[in-house]
Amino acid sequence: MRKALFLDRDGVINKEKNYLYKIEDFEFIDGLFETCRTFQEKGYLIIVITNQAGIARGKYTEDDYQQLTRWMIERFADEGVTINAVYHCPHHPDFSGECSCRKPEPGMLEEAKAAFDIDMVSSVLVGDKESDIEAGLQAGIGVNILVKSGHKIDEEATKARYVLQSIKELTFLE
Repeated sequence: MRKALFLDRDGVINKEKNYLYKIEDFEFIDGLFETCRTFQEKGYLIIVITNQAGIARGKYTEDDYQQLTRWMIERFADEGVTINAVYHCPHHPDFSGECSCRKPEPGMLEEAKAAFDIDMVSSVLVGDKESDIEAGLQAGIGVNILVKSGHKIDEEATKARYVLQSIKELTFLE
């Protein structure tokens, strides 16, 4: 079995912006690539799991999302980091109905586990909302980390093991 570093996109990989789908609006978080390289060198797969309700809401199209995702993966590759997979949920319960992939549901994580034979207990998830943490816990991920991106965080009530300023601080797990 393999271990993975699961990353939410908005607020973890890039600066949080509502309904981000344009390349020119995408800003990587400082320290992201260095952190990912460190985990990759330790044998972790790098997998992105992201809710993209803007698709269901009609803010942007699936093609818009896919174009940005291809560009993002290329930027990681330019920095020596392989993104092994990107899973996204294009749904929103108010617009497209309930689904099993939208975090806090663990569907995307379970799909990755099956596809890559991942040992979830040895894996790490980094998100910026409690729904990310809830998905990780439901999927059995061993270390669930919340980063501050501007969303309200109740540090006393969170189920995350750690709360960090950004992914840059994640190197303490080395």
